[in-house]
Amino acid sequence: MTQAETKVLTAHIPLPLANKVDQMAARFDRSRGWIMKQALSAWIDQEEERSRLTLEALADVDSGRILDHQAVQAWADSLSAATPLPVPR
Repeated sequence: MTQAETKVLTAHIPLPLANKVDQMAARFDRSRGWIMKQALSAWIDQEEERSRLTLEALADVDSGRILDHQAVQAWADSLSAATPLPVPR
């Protein structure tokens, strides 16, 4: 198997966070680098998804696919009632 090219990145990490990384590495019997790579990959995936959803929402607004705030608020307020309102469309 061919190894992918890599690049070393450095960062100053607060001690409490660094200690948690060390604890996770020990718990999973993995290196700090492995833990950091997993965490960074998950964060990047999350941010890319957040960006995608934001662009999708903006496209909905641009095309007029929006809900009235009062309708959404009334629906949310009704969720604790015995018979909640239907989801606004």
